[in-house]
Amino acid sequence: MSLMFQPLKKYADFKGRARRSEFWLFTLFIVIVYVVYFAALAVTGGFGNQEPSGAAIGVIAIFSLFFLGIFIPGLAVTFRRLHDINRSAWWILISLIPLGGIVLLVFYCLPGAEGPNQFGPDPKRTSADTAEAFA
Repeated sequence: MSLMFQPLKKYADFKGRARRSEFWLFTLFIVIVYVVYFAALAVTGGFGNQEPSGAAIGVIAIFSLFFLGIFIPGLAVTFRRLHDINRSAWWILISLIPLGGIVLLVFYCLPGAEGPNQFGPDPKRTSADTAEAFA
């Protein structure tokens, strides 16, 4: 559960590496928030052609602030995930071309590079494992 909120603790840390579990649990957290958001909109009458109620406007305002605040940690964990598979964060720009998102999805599912790489130490290994490797 702590990996789900790890990107929030590393709010704007674009350096280092992020494990698959950290990335996907954070993505799950965002999906759960989206489900709650749309359920709250449905309950408050925020859908449809009618004018939204005051409660719906409040829900929209609260969740807009949340999603604005979650943008930077989401981007940072994406950068760190790409670093874990030994790719530059510039690869995120491939999502701007058609079908580029599929390439990124494949990258996000790949296992991380074993051992340290140019972006930092292996996040799966503990410091005891590292000390044992160099002993």
